Amino acid sequence: MRELAATMTGFARTLRAAGVAADHERTRNLLLALDHLDVAAPADVYWAGRFTLCATPDDLPRYDRCFAAYFGGRSAKVGRTSTTTVTRHTAATEQDEQEGEAEAEAVPGTASRTEILRNRDVARLTEAERAEVHRMLSMLRGRRAQRRSRRFEAAHRGVLDQRRTIRDALRKGEVARLRRRRHSTRPRRVVLLVDVSGSMAPYAETLLRFAHALVRSEPRATRVYSIGTRLTPITAELRHRDPGTALNEVSKAVPDWSGGTRLGEELREYLTRAGARGAIVVIASDGWERGDPELLGTQMARLARQAHRVIWVNPHKGYADYQPLTGGMRAALPYLDDLVAGHSLAAFEELSERLAHA
Repeated sequence: MRELAATMTGFARTLRAAGVAADHERTRNLLLALDHLDVAAPADVYWAGRFTLCATPDDLPRYDRCFAAYFGGRSAKVGRTSTTTVTRHTAATEQDEQEGEAEAEAVPGTASRTEILRNRDVARLTEAERAEVHRMLSMLRGRRAQRRSRRFEAAHRGVLDQRRTIRDALRKGEVARLRRRRHSTRPRRVVLLVDVSGSMAPYAETLLRFAHALVRSEPRATRVYSIGTRLTPITAELRHRDPGTALNEVSKAVPDWSGGTRLGEELREYLTRAGARGAIVVIASDGWERGDPELLGTQMARLARQAHRVIWVNPHKGYADYQPLTGGMRAALPYLDDLVAGHSLAAFEELSERLAHA
């Protein structure tokens, strides 16, 4: 059993290097499953690992490639391994050995480290991997959806600009050219409400890093608030150029870290204080509402009437079996334009694109 555990632990490490979320809990479940199966049967080992080590459909092709390279398409013989060295396969011919080695060498090249980190859940990253994701988030410069301004600008086509045409005629003595104008455009305002309650603790820092990137790209058209047991504006703190300094200032300004969540009351306070007319409102929360869900539903209906678009970011939406069953999510769902994931770098890139084309 000790040799089997060493073999399967090495296989799980290979999967994690390829981007599969094969953590220690999933590895333990694999060993429990193999205790009831025939470890000498390749099919039993394959399906036990597939059911216990894979978390999303994206993990399946990576799992297949790693299984073929690690075991060489053959069964893992328990008696042939040691606690320190893992035997890839029992080669029948020299050609089989060469093919197995070629497949093993091809596994690290299936995806770059950056591509692997883009799709991994930030809550399951190591400190070094999370720092790398945060570094890539700091370089995010998302475009912003434009809206028509009341101001005008000179244009080759558009309505007649009578004042400029007359001034030009007085200066030159004749009407040499008809001047035209059109409405200018401005970035649409974005309001980001970030849940900093205890249930959102694994994702709060990454969400605030994303908020910092938004503020840095469009400082005049972005407003950020933290929501928990109270509503706290943190836009000024996020205007610092350095992300680390900005988050330190935010940690000093927010008094309700890892507390509860009263989304309905916070949203009512925001709509009463500032309003969201014509803005894109992004609410980042898992929907665990400690207050009255009916109040949240009422305020979400009020928000939907004011805002240009309402986007809800839920980190758990990134899992294939996610269902919006919490009271807060069920109350808010009828009034949302988009429900998106916020668990990985790729999810934040998708959110940035939605803000650019809202």
